[in-house]
Amino acid sequence: MSYLEVTWTDDETGINGYIVVDRLSRGVAGGGLRMRQGVTIEEVRDLARGMTLKDPVLWQEGDLYVPFGGGKGGIDCDPYDPRARDVLRRWARAMKPVIDLCFATGEDFGVRQDLIDEVFAEEGIRSSAEAGYRLAPGGVEAALARQDAAFAVRVDGVGLGELVGGFGVAEAALAALDHRGMKPSESRAVVQGFGSMGGATARYLALAGVRIVGIADREGVIYNPNGLEVETLLLTRDSHGVVDRAQLHAADLQLPSAQWLSCDAEILVPAAMSYVIDVDDVANINATIIVEAANVSTSLDAEEALRARGITVVPDFVANTGTNQWWWWVCFGDIEPTAQSAFTMLSSRMRPTVRTILASADRDGISPREAATRLSLSKRAELDSRYPRTINAVELVE
Repeated sequence: MSYLEVTWTDDETGINGYIVVDRLSRGVAGGGLRMRQGVTIEEVRDLARGMTLKDPVLWQEGDLYVPFGGGKGGIDCDPYDPRARDVLRRWARAMKPVIDLCFATGEDFGVRQDLIDEVFAEEGIRSSAEAGYRLAPGGVEAALARQDAAFAVRVDGVGLGELVGGFGVAEAALAALDHRGMKPSESRAVVQGFGSMGGATARYLALAGVRIVGIADREGVIYNPNGLEVETLLLTRDSHGVVDRAQLHAADLQLPSAQWLSCDAEILVPAAMSYVIDVDDVANINATIIVEAANVSTSLDAEEALRARGITVVPDFVANTGTNQWWWWVCFGDIEPTAQSAFTMLSSRMRPTVRTILASADRDGISPREAATRLSLSKRAELDSRYPRTINAVELVE
């Protein structure tokens, strides 16, 4: 049962928005804010529970950042809707008491961090993550300074904040390939979703030698069995990850959206919406490895059917933890606000963690999700024993 659930209805449009706090740890819950048409309180609840599992997965003894509880925000609005920005602003105004006291949030599907920062500032919210920053060494000002320095870093013209999540997913995929004795140079991948997460995942898989043969966005699938020019496609996408079809090569095929599941590839990366792989889809999948960049992208029944077929699923709360962990590591001072520090830390934590999870799953005859859940809960129990007192959120602002 969730600690707190808030449903808001916009007076001007009738659009609903939500915050779910699954759990508070040290008085804080962390999780992203997503905007998409069709978001429900049930989806936001599932995502908040996932955040409770996600935060401890990469934690190690000696980290300055001690994992928070899980939370999530959602707004039932198409991000392309011309009213979307104003709806986001009114959501922030309505939810400000929860954000100020205990909910640290950031970008998710359909909402970029720069837009959140801009809109929240208009509503007098200094930072979307201030509830967590109060516990950082040096307090809010020091955390904000480290955050600003990190978000100012650019890698080949792209902001570091747009890359770390997908870099982490790519590292998880490479660890899964290694576990199965497969070489990146002999592997192909299809990525569904080409925004910040999917785009960076494709980029870093390609840099590791994996051939990216398919990319799916809201307009359909772009497919080339010989490999797509990922960097060119990244430069031609819009702010929501849609590729300009006028820039495609003659050999790049355009397929219907649903065909991303059945493309010939060793790796599938769902990196957009939730609930995109159901049990009815399993028979159409040709991949050997699925790495969940998007939250709750595969139903539990589908995961079991995939496991029965010998297909490895690296669960969402492991694979896509990169942005969340990088953000807190930077703001608490565990790493420097540089690209090298970010990528080194993520690689050193993600690859061995995924290998441990997959080895445990094989050894115990369980799914990778169950093995990852056991790992997360064991770390959460250890943290609870060290930090038995939950700080009341009100104490943090007095």
